[in-house]
Amino acid sequence: MEPEQPSPDTEQESLHEDAHLPAPTLYPIGFAIGIVVVLVGLVINPILISSIGAAIAIVFGFLWARDATAELRGEPVVVEPERREPEQTTADQQGVALVNVAETPVTRSVFLEGTTLGLGAVIGGLITVPVAGFALLPGFLGQEQHKVDLGPISAFPVSTWFITTFVVDVAEGEVSRRTAFIRNNGPVANPQKPTEQVPSFTIISNRCVHLGCPTQANGPTGAILGKPTVHEHTANGPVELVPVVPAGYGCPCHGSQYDPEGNRIAGPAPHALDRYGFEIVKGRLILLSTYSVSHVVGTGAQAKIYKYGYTGPGEQIDGPEQWLYPIQPPHH
Repeated sequence: MEPEQPSPDTEQESLHEDAHLPAPTLYPIGFAIGIVVVLVGLVINPILISSIGAAIAIVFGFLWARDATAELRGEPVVVEPERREPEQTTADQQGVALVNVAETPVTRSVFLEGTTLGLGAVIGGLITVPVAGFALLPGFLGQEQHKVDLGPISAFPVSTWFITTFVVDVAEGEVSRRTAFIRNNGPVANPQKPTEQVPSFTIISNRCVHLGCPTQANGPTGAILGKPTVHEHTANGPVELVPVVPAGYGCPCHGSQYDPEGNRIAGPAPHALDRYGFEIVKGRLILLSTYSVSHVVGTGAQAKIYKYGYTGPGEQIDGPEQWLYPIQPPHH
């Protein structure tokens, strides 16, 4: 019994379809990896990691689209060679002779692949861009800097520490009340004009850099020292100045300890306490934004402060570990 021979129509369709199958490609996998890196970067580091992911997605997306549209641009398409030996057939065995079919410039599979790629890119953009915008832009736009009036510099005697409480934003009220440890270091030479003297202040935030708990001064305060609490009325509301002699600062939550300049000396805190910038305007001490500090060498006006941009509690600010944390929006 002779084996069943395939019909002419079936073999002709198979040969025609095989002639237009493109070679396997890794471009879609690279494009998908790039999209994943972009999405992960939105959580970890939108500027650095998301940029790398976008670059990967763009490169592989371009190569994928270029490969899929090669026939449209008249470039030869690399096809897999025939893996089986052609059978010798005659018109008598097949019943009819094979008819040469003219190749079409665009096959259905190529058209569908290109359409799917374009539609997927449009849908991905419509979904990703608005979500990323609503999630990220508010933290970076419209951030007004707060300047806090703490009163005249005469309220801060030289070399005296004060536990100072104040309101950052009058509109928000008590919910924006903060505390800082402030010392007047006395006059120092102006870096811009060495012949002039300018006031110097050490202003340390009381927020623990481990998890944000309020640290406390390790030392006698107020009545124990026989010194009165000073109350100032400023444009930002009441300011309270409590004299203190700090041997350092301690966090009651998890035991982090700091020296009088804010350097970490024990506990889980990753670096020194944050500090506030300041300026003197018409003889009054004006508090500016906070910044983070890795460590401080020296004391008072002669201290060398290793400062960094503001970071959240628990974040490392120096060394390679700093790249593992998301970028902080402007903070005032």
